[in-house]
Amino acid sequence: MASLLRSVKERAYIKKTEERKRKQQETDLVPYLHKDCVSNILVRLPLDALQRSRFVCKPWYNIINNAKFIAAHLRRSESVLIFISVHRVETPYHFTMVPILSEKPNVVSVEARLNQSNSTFFLEQPLVNAASKFSIQFLEFKDGKSLVGEYNISCLGNIRATCNGLILLENKMKKGGLILMNPVTRKLMPLPLGTLSSKHNESYGFAYSSVTGDYRVVHLFRDELGYINCEILNIGKRSWREINGPSFGLLGWFGYDPLYAIGALHWIPQVDHSDYIVSLEVDKEKFHKIELPKSSRIYDRIVEVSGFLGFVTHNEANQIEMWILKGLFGDVWIKQHSITSGCILDMVPLFSLRIKGDMVFKRDEDGSFYIYNFELQEMTKVEMVKGCVPLTTLYLSHVNSLISWCSTNETRDM
Repeated sequence: MASLLRSVKERAYIKKTEERKRKQQETDLVPYLHKDCVSNILVRLPLDALQRSRFVCKPWYNIINNAKFIAAHLRRSESVLIFISVHRVETPYHFTMVPILSEKPNVVSVEARLNQSNSTFFLEQPLVNAASKFSIQFLEFKDGKSLVGEYNISCLGNIRATCNGLILLENKMKKGGLILMNPVTRKLMPLPLGTLSSKHNESYGFAYSSVTGDYRVVHLFRDELGYINCEILNIGKRSWREINGPSFGLLGWFGYDPLYAIGALHWIPQVDHSDYIVSLEVDKEKFHKIELPKSSRIYDRIVEVSGFLGFVTHNEANQIEMWILKGLFGDVWIKQHSITSGCILDMVPLFSLRIKGDMVFKRDEDGSFYIYNFELQEMTKVEMVKGCVPLTTLYLSHVNSLISWCSTNETRDM
């Protein structure tokens, strides 16, 4: 009996040893890659593939969620246009009232997530017009073609500003409120209320301070006496504070969204014939008046170009000029490009592609897009190959990223 038991133990040991050797041989067939090498491969993946790669294994998850990796991926990411369109609902009538929180299985509602995070319970869900629900989408440009991308996110409010892949949404669950969100990761956070003002008498800017490493929301609003007031929200501190606004009369209207470049937010103060821009130095929180090289007309805009401030303007010869300002102080505007072919008077410059450097225009008359390639000096009409966009929608320059504003438990995963 003892010899039989010993024989069984020996066989079990031999089998275990052979199994260990086999696994070791299989492991030896897979070459070892250093963490930096894996990171260098992952950072080149498209964002959707990168999102799936997070769950391959724990080491990959840790790499992709590392702040340095996220910043490196942001630097390699191309610009897109983010916009909202009327949310498609399963209803035969355009004005059908639907529950505010109802969604298709694959679509996430911003308001539903806020409702869950606030632990609010509706005995009866509020009803809204089906046409007042929006889908958040983006438009990307590749090889002279454009494609509509889906986040599968719905909301009730408009997008007020963007920065590094984060967006500011109107919070329709709270009058005058805002929601901070990354539409890629679907993290969101309601922001504290600032000063209430009518939409046509206010403007929101959104910027990142490289000095302090925090995100800031800037709110300009006009009071009953016509003065422009300014308050700033540091996202990390979660409180608004007032600073001195621009001088009286500098800002005539808030029709153009501000642009962030060279460490400041910039506003064009008039719809037509603006000879200067109003700039807020984000770190020092001081307003400045910067003269433009030429008077800005109705189809001219300021854009961010490779980190610098660009001014794209139409001249009398039906040509488009691009001027560059590299700093707030001690620098002058330099005319960098003249586009002499393919120009149309109502071409409005929207943004410059971060990686390729091409300039994207949108015609005011029919909403068609054009891209100018500076290397080839060619203006090309963009072909829409996937999806469609409303002609009158508001587009904001954006970049899809994994950026987060903080690492606290105040964020809500969707």
